[in-house]
Amino acid sequence: MEYISIFFPTIAMLLIVGAFAGILAGLLGVGGGIVLVPAFFYAFNSLGYFNEQLMQVCVATSLATIVFTSIRSVLSHNKKKMVEWRILKLWSPGIVLGAIMGVLIASKLHSDSLTIIFGSLGILIGLYMAFSKKEWSLGNTMPVGFLRTLISSVVGFLSVLMGIGGGSLAVPLMTLHKVNIHKAVATGAGFGLVIALPSSFGFLITHPPLAGLPPMTIGYINIPAFLIIISMTMITAPMGASLAHKLNVIVLKRTFAFFLISVAINMLYKSYFT
Repeated sequence: MEYISIFFPTIAMLLIVGAFAGILAGLLGVGGGIVLVPAFFYAFNSLGYFNEQLMQVCVATSLATIVFTSIRSVLSHNKKKMVEWRILKLWSPGIVLGAIMGVLIASKLHSDSLTIIFGSLGILIGLYMAFSKKEWSLGNTMPVGFLRTLISSVVGFLSVLMGIGGGSLAVPLMTLHKVNIHKAVATGAGFGLVIALPSSFGFLITHPPLAGLPPMTIGYINIPAFLIIISMTMITAPMGASLAHKLNVIVLKRTFAFFLISVAINMLYKSYFT
């Protein structure tokens, strides 16, 4: 009975988080993973799972959901002709390379190491979202040649280590190179699919070295959590994409930034002091 009293509230929490993550994926292009990874982390901990590879399960399950959320989000944005397919095509090879490297590295790390990586990068992303200004610029066009390959690989690599769809890194990258914010958000959703598809497959066929992971975990992907989340994100991602063209995205982005910083700091605190 005590287990049931914990289990059902956890499902309810994941349903709410899934709905929120879907809206964020479409609305801000930050990728639902920025919410899902800490949600999975707290959910599995509340159910009593404390494994040295637990953070890998959170990251991998998040990336698996992003495959479906990104498809839904890209299709919604494409109806408004906002996806920059040329950017997506040119940047995809480097992103895939970085994502594969990310899977290889992440599967070898201790859960605490991934938690620290997520928390640290989460704070940096949150600070940028909170304080960046429209006039900031790194150039008038997106990088090309070797620089494009290098940056795209880093985006794919870091996104996998964090379990995010890449929008949190790709959208600032594009806007800093004068890509329209709405097109950056739409294209960032496409980055999510390019990152999540190969990395999810990699995590699915990886064999965790330790027992004690949450039940019904294949490779590093927890199937129940995956199904709960996509049942909501598939519904709410198009809503977020529609709202992105109607609401003040800057205000929403800064509000979410402070939420992200708080969550990241709390995860770092748990990693260091508990």
